[in-house]
Amino acid sequence: MSSTGSSTQAKARRPDTKWAILAAVMLGSIMGPLDGSIVNTVLPSITEHFRTDISVAQWVPTVYLLTISCLILLYGRLGDMIGYRTVFLSGLAAFTLTSVLCGASQSIWMLTAFRALQGLAAGMMMSVGYAIITAAFPPQERGKALGIYAISIAVGLGLGPTLGGLIAQHLSWRYVFFINVPIGITAVSWGYRIIPQSIRKAGQRLDIWGAAAAFLFLTSLLLYANRGDDWGWTAPASIVLLATTLASGATFIWIEKRAAQPMLNLSLFSNRVFAFANISALLNFVATYAVVFLTPFYLSIVLGYDVLKIGLVMAASPVATLVVAPLSGAVSDRIGTRPLAFCGMCLSAAGLLLLSRLEAGSDAADVAWRLAIAGAGAGLFGSPNNSAVMGSVPVVHLGIASGILAAMRNVGMVLGIAVSGAVLYNCAPVTHSMRTGAFGEAEIQEFLCGLRWAYIVGAAIAGVGALTSLVAGGRREHVVRRVAPPAA
Repeated sequence: MSSTGSSTQAKARRPDTKWAILAAVMLGSIMGPLDGSIVNTVLPSITEHFRTDISVAQWVPTVYLLTISCLILLYGRLGDMIGYRTVFLSGLAAFTLTSVLCGASQSIWMLTAFRALQGLAAGMMMSVGYAIITAAFPPQERGKALGIYAISIAVGLGLGPTLGGLIAQHLSWRYVFFINVPIGITAVSWGYRIIPQSIRKAGQRLDIWGAAAAFLFLTSLLLYANRGDDWGWTAPASIVLLATTLASGATFIWIEKRAAQPMLNLSLFSNRVFAFANISALLNFVATYAVVFLTPFYLSIVLGYDVLKIGLVMAASPVATLVVAPLSGAVSDRIGTRPLAFCGMCLSAAGLLLLSRLEAGSDAADVAWRLAIAGAGAGLFGSPNNSAVMGSVPVVHLGIASGILAAMRNVGMVLGIAVSGAVLYNCAPVTHSMRTGAFGEAEIQEFLCGLRWAYIVGAAIAGVGALTSLVAGGRREHVVRRVAPPAA
């Protein structure tokens, strides 16, 4: 080990430095969820500016969500090979650059292309954040650290709609991308100084064929989930995607079982905690994004709120998550992860059931306190569950474990939108063709019926997640060794 590497790792073990590392990762990580939530708010402005159809403009947020996920497992493996700091800071720098390109786009197709590149960069940041934090903190503080880290996700998701509304009213849509530039430059500069450099592992090889199969599997799965309802779930294009998903998934498993250095060590899933906690994370985001996707339509179509007021009401959920997540993480360090993860999923299910009781005569307060319950459930669940996942793997697999967690989050988002949208559209077909402001009393009642069933399905998914959280267990004994051994 070089003297520079030794001093850097020794520095990372100092109590004051680990909190600085956490803050540096949080500053960079806030931009991904912020960008994901803010662009949807200004999409009408983008559509009007380029004089294009909404079906074309919809690819701007869609392609971002797709490209975030398609290489996220590869990035996690690269983190284990070449260092989490390198992957994280490279993604952060690329995200900042592509934000400039997005903001300067001169056509809708140029914006879509740069948005795809921005998603690839965001995936690099998201894939190793958990690994950096887990490596910096001792096991007895891991839950607290991951709970505080959850604040950056909650702030990004919560601030996005409100900030997007303000920008849409007072500035050009281009500023939703330009706002990333000063944050990104600051985060790269600070992270370069604070985040310790991992030691590059000798003799490591990248599983190219496994990476290609994983890319094809995730891309086809997410594209099928995202566009299946528009194209038709049994349309020829959808069937091709579904067949590609199944074939590439089977091929990926076949490759990984035979590779000398697999991209994804499948033996990790023989660990009950790791396997079921990841399933719980997936189900949590499916349920959460039923709320994120559906509720703005209710606020706009039924209550007639403008984009700024919708953003303010929607902030109730991430604000509740922001408050609860750090407390939940700290408590999980003392009592274990299972009871908190289980109660969090039950609380999320309760919030969704309460949202299903909304009526045409409800007001902002009626929506906000229900959103707060669902958000508190997500905060209560997330930190302990993430701690269970990251504490159940050997230190050499922290990067891929972090990548899998990030993949669960993004796949869950896409599936949540797909499932809730499919339920809504099938129970209320009028929503396919009607626009905001064009609903009469009969259409609103039909919409509310579809909305109720979509929320109920989301609550059922959260209930299944509560059961998988119980199966996961997550005993306090499941800890991970520090990356750097204690100083002699």
